[in-house]
Amino acid sequence: MEFIRKWTQFFFGFLMNGYWAFPASRTIYQGPLKVICAPGLNCYSCPAATTYCPLGSIQQLLANLRFSLEAGQYYLGFYVIGSMGVLGGLFGRMICGWACPFGFFQELLYKIPSKKFEVPRLLRYVKYFFLVFFVFLLPLLVVDEYGIGSPWFCKYICPAGTAEAGIPMLFLQPGLRNTLGFLFLNKLVIMIIFIGWSVFASRPFCRTSCPLGAFYALFKKVRLIKLTLDLNKCTHCKACHQVCPMGVKFNESPEDAECISCLACMNRACKFDAISLEIGGAPLRAPERRLPAAKNV
Repeated sequence: MEFIRKWTQFFFGFLMNGYWAFPASRTIYQGPLKVICAPGLNCYSCPAATTYCPLGSIQQLLANLRFSLEAGQYYLGFYVIGSMGVLGGLFGRMICGWACPFGFFQELLYKIPSKKFEVPRLLRYVKYFFLVFFVFLLPLLVVDEYGIGSPWFCKYICPAGTAEAGIPMLFLQPGLRNTLGFLFLNKLVIMIIFIGWSVFASRPFCRTSCPLGAFYALFKKVRLIKLTLDLNKCTHCKACHQVCPMGVKFNESPEDAECISCLACMNRACKFDAISLEIGGAPLRAPERRLPAAKNV
């Protein structure tokens, strides 16, 4: 199953970044596919991106909301919000484990041989701060004299945007190098920190700072597809603790908001078939593990 998940991650990464004419065009894709919501974190300004980033779209919507209303243009962004809501209601943070290119990138970095460290669980709440303030409140409330705000998270924080868009565009359009300043340096440092951290800890950006992961986590109790625990079969052996890339202790908190449904606990750890994948309330269990029959003496 891990093999299938890796190829699924690769497929979604390729699907969301399928515009390979950018070396010739030297600009970002602006075709009809750019109205499709990417399920994972994938920068709109990446020269290969064929879809839009849900976080960037929400920020742009809120940043221009006051100006639009004052101009009599009632664009409330139900398509953007609805797309994110549908994805969250169906999959929740399973998207992080199966369809997010930046999550996949962090997993690849973690495979580099090194001493590994845990991410302090208290840091998991930082991403909710970024979601509330940098994605929703600051773009809406901090505006210029025309009533227009800024996409704060994209502009000041997002390491995926720096890696996927900022650096590639500097090579495609050398003239942009003359505009570099503190803002780009700040984002470059943030990117380097998370890339380095990903070598020593599993998915640190997902666990501490990703507002999209925080948004999908809000659907932990209502999502259609999720992992469930059979308490009658669980022996609390804690084997699931050792394999979770998000630090979830599944036998203790099966509805943990950090769970990305990567299925590692179900397929690699649990030997008692206590964990199953549930779709719409119907569990899809792994085949029962049977002990070899005793031979007659």
